[in-house]
Amino acid sequence: MKFSATISLIVLVFTVSAQDRLTGETFTTRSEVLAQNGMAATSQPLATQAALAILKEGGSAMDAAIAANAVLGLVEPASCGIGGDIFAIVWDADEQKLFGFNGSGRAPRALSIDYFMDKGMKYVPFYGPLPVSVPGCVDGWFKLHEKFGTLPMERILEPAITYGTEGFPVSEVIAYEMVSNYRALKDQPGFAETYLIKGVPPKKGEVFKNPDLANTYKTLANKGRDAFYKGEIARTIASYMKKHGGFLSYDDMANHTSNWVEPVSTNYRGYDVWELPPNGQGTAALQMLNILEGYDIAAMRFGSPEYLHVLTEAKKLAYEDRAKFYADPDFNKIPIDELLSKEYAAKRRQLINLNVAADTYPAGDMEIETGNTTYLTIADKDGNMVSLIQSIYSEFASGMVPDGLGFVLQNRGQMFNVQDKSHANALEPGKRPFHTIIPAFITKDGKPWVSFGLMGGAVQPQGHAQIVVNVVDFGMNLQEAGDAPRMRHRGSSQPTGSKMTNGGTLNLESGFSAETLRELRKKGHRIGVGVGIYGGYQAIGVDLETKVYSGASESRKDGQAAGY
Repeated sequence: MKFSATISLIVLVFTVSAQDRLTGETFTTRSEVLAQNGMAATSQPLATQAALAILKEGGSAMDAAIAANAVLGLVEPASCGIGGDIFAIVWDADEQKLFGFNGSGRAPRALSIDYFMDKGMKYVPFYGPLPVSVPGCVDGWFKLHEKFGTLPMERILEPAITYGTEGFPVSEVIAYEMVSNYRALKDQPGFAETYLIKGVPPKKGEVFKNPDLANTYKTLANKGRDAFYKGEIARTIASYMKKHGGFLSYDDMANHTSNWVEPVSTNYRGYDVWELPPNGQGTAALQMLNILEGYDIAAMRFGSPEYLHVLTEAKKLAYEDRAKFYADPDFNKIPIDELLSKEYAAKRRQLINLNVAADTYPAGDMEIETGNTTYLTIADKDGNMVSLIQSIYSEFASGMVPDGLGFVLQNRGQMFNVQDKSHANALEPGKRPFHTIIPAFITKDGKPWVSFGLMGGAVQPQGHAQIVVNVVDFGMNLQEAGDAPRMRHRGSSQPTGSKMTNGGTLNLESGFSAETLRELRKKGHRIGVGVGIYGGYQAIGVDLETKVYSGASESRKDGQAAGY
């Protein structure tokens, strides 16, 4: 790819460089990975290597993506797994077009908003049986494989089965995530037996095995998708949920379906940025970019208080619409075209005061947050590219591990609104909840350019917007765009019912100057700091002239980009 790094000499005025680099690229912790035949970028090196092995055997990008996701469900269990949901954007080189896939599960048919209202509960709890919705991941694997796969599922799942049976050394960031989050979940049925060793999570470098998950993968490899939704696995899940006071039933599992969807896009300074429509939150990234397009961002310069101010205010505006409109389209008429119009963005932009941070913003007037995830992207020798994201929602999700299956059930139902029956995201039987996980893609003149994603709950749309701005406006390469320090604004109104009234908190990663922080405070921003809240990013770019892939995996995760 031909990304310029000339902006690096300018940004030093506003930021502390992360590392002196021979290339002059201010923020990169390492170089982009370059290769011609295939590329994989995931949040854990064992998953990346599994994907590369599949590619080298002649497997497609989708084969490799599923193999990597299966390994990640084993080695990164606090973030992802087959008890969760899956979304993907796929560039098909033969058809020269993008395909979108929504693999999110639905609420149990036996659970309604009245259950929570009768008990005076304003929110669905994070842990236990109540937030569990149907896991959509496995159906997603098989549907995506049916359309884009080439190798048999037995071969694709083999690396994950081997690691589950023989064990693997736990990597640093993942070990930290496991030890940081297990205490609230250790008493959930099946959790300790699956994820703890003598009552505590494995330490960095400790060899961890999950033979139950390996056996579940073997069942999927041998008996297919229906073993999960209509066979022995579904019956085990249903029996377990009934035993522990849950609502998810065998019929909920058996009736699950995924959806092929049309990706939505906006053109940002000549580049088409693609996301998936609701029930996900990708539209918020596009709304942010539409608002930012009205400013000369490049002239503001990276790390300046002027840029971070308009970025934060654009986020606040987009997230008000996110809280009001984003929900399951099968239950709501969502005004996507209006939300993504340049005219609407111009009206919203007028609400921004360049000198003052707003305490509150109105949502658009139209008819009608913790989080953890894994993101990966794969490209193959034939030019196919996969942008895939998969999650169980919060760290270790519901904490509930069905007997002998080796995976935790997601708590995505926690994202429903149970305060207002008229809200677009109100809990209803069989409804898909508002979703945070979003894959992304950029095309230029109708051709693939960058497949990317940034995991981490509500940070994702604001992270996507920052990546696009870093590359397009500031001329960073893919590695630098991910390693550069980020902002994360917290405290916006939420689809679950909370409202922003005090402007929220602008969290800034280390690397922004004291001068910038001081000027932002003068504008009225409440400045916060935090560790591990800025997401985790991977990306693959393609130069169609040279037929070279560039891969990036940022330093906030254990991840690796590798090609051949």
